[in-house]
Amino acid sequence: MKTLLIILISAFTILAQNGEQKSDELKKLESINENLRHRLDELEKAVDDLIWFERLDDVAFIDKVYIYGPPKWKEKNPNAQGAGNPVKFWSYVFIPKGIDTSKEYPLIVFPHGGVHSNLSTYYTHIIKELMYQGYIVVAAEYRGSTGYGQSHYQKIDYGGLEIEDVHASRKYMIDNYPFIDESRIGIMGWSHGGLISLMNIFEHPDDYKVAFAGVPVSDLIARMGYKTQGYRDLYEADYHIGESAYDNVEEYKRRSPAWQAHKLQTPLRIHTNTNDADVNVLEVEHLIKSLKAEGKKFEYEIFEDIPGGHSFDRMDTKIAREIRLKIWKFLAKYLFPVNPIKSVDDIYKAAYRDPEIK
Repeated sequence: MKTLLIILISAFTILAQNGEQKSDELKKLESINENLRHRLDELEKAVDDLIWFERLDDVAFIDKVYIYGPPKWKEKNPNAQGAGNPVKFWSYVFIPKGIDTSKEYPLIVFPHGGVHSNLSTYYTHIIKELMYQGYIVVAAEYRGSTGYGQSHYQKIDYGGLEIEDVHASRKYMIDNYPFIDESRIGIMGWSHGGLISLMNIFEHPDDYKVAFAGVPVSDLIARMGYKTQGYRDLYEADYHIGESAYDNVEEYKRRSPAWQAHKLQTPLRIHTNTNDADVNVLEVEHLIKSLKAEGKKFEYEIFEDIPGGHSFDRMDTKIAREIRLKIWKFLAKYLFPVNPIKSVDDIYKAAYRDPEIK
């Protein structure tokens, strides 16, 4: 019996050691896979940048500028070398070809969407429509954006200091481009970019003349409730918030536009769609109700089951163009572009003709 016990203990010890060895090997493989994923993201971004130049070469001057925002909102070791340094990031600059730089033009600040994403050529037609109208555009690849390596990815601060990165891109444009009219600056974005647009006008109401928020993420507390654990893990990661909404509901509330509605001072238009499978309409309805409860004046439309779901007014369909026309007319009321889009036919012109911007 004693011999059998010794054999069993030895067997379990060997199995445990093998298990630990396999666990270490799995961790190494996971790390290699993670590094590879970021390298592939960088490659994809480099290719997509080439496509930007190819698709917009006839209508826009395109640049990528390297700027900075505030330091990371939390540091694992605040006394370490480099801690507290500004977060550096790239921003796209789109300038219509043919403008007269002795005149002044309106600026659109355009934060991209996605929890972790970037400004891809998915937005080519949107940028073309903005170029047609004579807007200058800046689009920050704020902290947490993909295509810039693991370090930048892990600086993510959803609903936090990414807002200040986007605001820093606005300041950069004013400081460096004398043909931008500081009194005509708007901000627009969809989804996560809608959240960033809202939070920018809430935190910097004097710096934007107008804003558009399409299908904006509006209530992170509600969002954590209807999303999967895999989605929640993006926020609960130790390099991000590091806690669940259950553990720290106030932190998620701080990052949610629906809970900041009392701050609105800027003209605002909101779009949402009842069949949006990404940002459920209940989030945007909470934002709308909060703004109404605060007595705020703003425009909004809740569209009923428009094809395209989350992307319904960003697509190349006829109905998407008709809805987007409402966005361009709303922005033009406050920003006065030199060549405003006034019809769906103008949107087709923006896509297929080279306008003269004066």
